[in-house]
Amino acid sequence: MTDPQNGGPEVVAEGGLVAELQHMTAEERAEHDAEVAEVVAPDREIDVEVGQTLLEVDNVTMRFGGLVALDQISFDIRRGEILGLIGPNGAGKTTCFNAMTGVYRPTSGEVRLEGNALGKTSRHGITQLGIARTFQNIRLFSEMTALENVVVGTDARHKTSLLGALLRLPRHHREEKAAVEKAMALLEFVGIADRAADRAKNLPYGYQRRLEIARALATEPKLLCLDEPAAGFNPAEKEDLMGLIRTIRDDGYTVLLIEHDMKLVMGVTDRIVVLEFGKKIAEGVPAEIRENPAVIAAYLGVPDDDVA
Repeated sequence: MTDPQNGGPEVVAEGGLVAELQHMTAEERAEHDAEVAEVVAPDREIDVEVGQTLLEVDNVTMRFGGLVALDQISFDIRRGEILGLIGPNGAGKTTCFNAMTGVYRPTSGEVRLEGNALGKTSRHGITQLGIARTFQNIRLFSEMTALENVVVGTDARHKTSLLGALLRLPRHHREEKAAVEKAMALLEFVGIADRAADRAKNLPYGYQRRLEIARALATEPKLLCLDEPAAGFNPAEKEDLMGLIRTIRDDGYTVLLIEHDMKLVMGVTDRIVVLEFGKKIAEGVPAEIRENPAVIAAYLGVPDDDVA
């Protein structure tokens, strides 16, 4: 499925897939959904079992001149869970995210994926190792279609050399065809297949958020990191997003979620880590965090001693 004019992916006609789905019987739709799930399901080599530690943040400190943005932060993420990372503005959540994904290198301490220190691994190398992220401020290729944006994400798993791509060798053709099929399946997985042919800049805001998630999933991550995915959403959109995040976890992914909306965090996470002023002040299941005096104090802006 390539465009002979420019060698790029052939875009599925807008509305074609939607019309086809609308005319399916319940049995046909169930069979179709199973096929989509099979295409979306990643063929990932993960060295830890479900429930075991996938990623460790071990005594990570980040200093920017005289400012200590993270102060000996330690927590782990277990395979198959949704972990929430929360805290008031300026708590250090995004800095921690950036230290984990290679944007920053910790001043001290280590981040380990499946027991292996990431050290000085580049951001591209970290993506290849299995950590993908979205951004608080959406970063899409605005002039490319939704489908093309997701196809870009599949490049992280391609094995064709630069020369092979330039010469358009058979392996390149096979990988390109598989990439388009997987990208289309991912767009359907996140609920925006009907806009596959639209340029990213023309998509509604909520669709752009889902597109960024689809592109991250295209890299076949072991850990999917979502940075405030519900920012700008109305309550109905947030409910839909919670459902999508659960579906992503149920499909075999591990999720790290940074989010300000406490209702969303409490409703979708398995465990929560709370930061304040660059320090970890609490960790536990949502019910424990909800009643934790230090967390209440951090969010209400009152001293711990004043919280019942």
